[in-house]
Amino acid sequence: MDNLAELLHGFTIAVTVPHLALMAVGVLLGILVGVLPGLGAPNGVSLLLPLTFGMQPVSAIILLSSMYWGALFGGSVTSILFNIPGEPSSVATTFDGYPMARDGRPTTALATAFGSAAFGALVGVVLITFLASWVAQVALAFGPAEYFAVYFLAFASFVGMGGAAPIKTVVALAIGFAIAAIGIDTVSGSVRLNMGIDELVKGVSFVVAVMGLFGIGELLVAVEEEFHARAVSSRIDWREVFRAVGRLPRHGVALLRSATIGCWMGITPGGPTAASFMSYGIARRFSRRGRYFGTGEVEGIISPETADHAAGTSALLPMLSLGIPGSATAAVMMGGLMIWGLNPGPMLFVDQKDFVWGLIASMYVGNIVAVVLVLLTVPVFAALMRIPFVVIAPLIVIICVVGAYSVSNSYLDVVMMLGFGVVGYLFKKLFYPLAPLVLAIVIGDKAEDAFRQSMLMSKGSLGIFFANKLVTCLIVAGIALLLLPLVLQFARLWRKPASPTADATSQEKVII
Repeated sequence: MDNLAELLHGFTIAVTVPHLALMAVGVLLGILVGVLPGLGAPNGVSLLLPLTFGMQPVSAIILLSSMYWGALFGGSVTSILFNIPGEPSSVATTFDGYPMARDGRPTTALATAFGSAAFGALVGVVLITFLASWVAQVALAFGPAEYFAVYFLAFASFVGMGGAAPIKTVVALAIGFAIAAIGIDTVSGSVRLNMGIDELVKGVSFVVAVMGLFGIGELLVAVEEEFHARAVSSRIDWREVFRAVGRLPRHGVALLRSATIGCWMGITPGGPTAASFMSYGIARRFSRRGRYFGTGEVEGIISPETADHAAGTSALLPMLSLGIPGSATAAVMMGGLMIWGLNPGPMLFVDQKDFVWGLIASMYVGNIVAVVLVLLTVPVFAALMRIPFVVIAPLIVIICVVGAYSVSNSYLDVVMMLGFGVVGYLFKKLFYPLAPLVLAIVIGDKAEDAFRQSMLMSKGSLGIFFANKLVTCLIVAGIALLLLPLVLQFARLWRKPASPTADATSQEKVII
């Protein structure tokens, strides 16, 4: 009840004309940042941060957080319409969002993504409101071993529930780990795998890899299949926007499951990107229409979008209550808090109640503002699909080249982006899954750091991964997922007929 009273007080702070105007401006800027590949929410918030120095802390955090919500929504736009993820966490949305848009249903795809994202964000805010103290206690129990266990579970979920051949998934993960290892070893400080190229000391940019794998890779496949011979048209219908949103309750199980995964990964160090991938993989395994995933399935959009926004919202909880940011954007926001003279942590809820509860209340209102604005722009974005592919293809190349170069003003990034495009093309032609490769590039170095730190703490003993119930459960669950394909294979062999003779006899009986 105390939390409800504080929340109501927070609404009196957040729901004012100046703050509502800041929310609208922040969301629109965030949508722009999310749509443009190469920027992303962390960079957008970083660019906006200096403008907040002269503002009141509550107003400043409302502007930054609203930009965050807008970027999360905007990242889905290019993912669905052009197969170019505007945000790393929007990669999984391309798997079914782009095929649905290509089939002439961009309005349905966008409305479904925005509606499920709003649900995930709402669950994340409710979690922050009512479970702050319990979540803080759980997060405090995490050390390097627990961090590695979470990452291990995310990787194992793709092997056990990814839908692709397990050996191909393992190969994709291995390639991703190798790419993630390029650059400076954060534990020893030495440079590795840079092949004598100084610019590779900083490692391979995830944005460069994603734009090549998905943007250029899909473009090469489309050109080969003569997709450019026909234009993709769409009928803009406002009624379809509301119908798509109205059909979401039919997928209640997927919504709740994805929101749960997203909240967990947002609170723990998994983050929105790992949450969206894991949610998609689990949905594909357990959905009755799992075999249709990748062809424009509704649950293939709902699952990653819900998890992405639930994780993105939940990531602010450990930042506020513990001073431990759950995502890159949360880390930038925490830097803003310190600049404004606020110290994130448990005492923030005691000394700065107006700030904390004003922010939490603005999350409710800001997400509503974001949903309204993105739904209003659905027909505008859907109209882009009317443009013939012969016009869209050069634009995609230009966007990818400019986005890759803008990451660090390096021509090498452009060359690597084109190289990743070839890799993406080969993966699609050879039916290798791209999702495990991307996931390994994103968090492979973090998983390695957590593992090596655990080994240093235990002096080389693997027993640290079974030292307490939490890490033991996570590791055992990961091992079970790794063994799941073998168990299913043995089960299929066990169910086969004992011999060809017995099979022939049964067929003769059917003929008679």
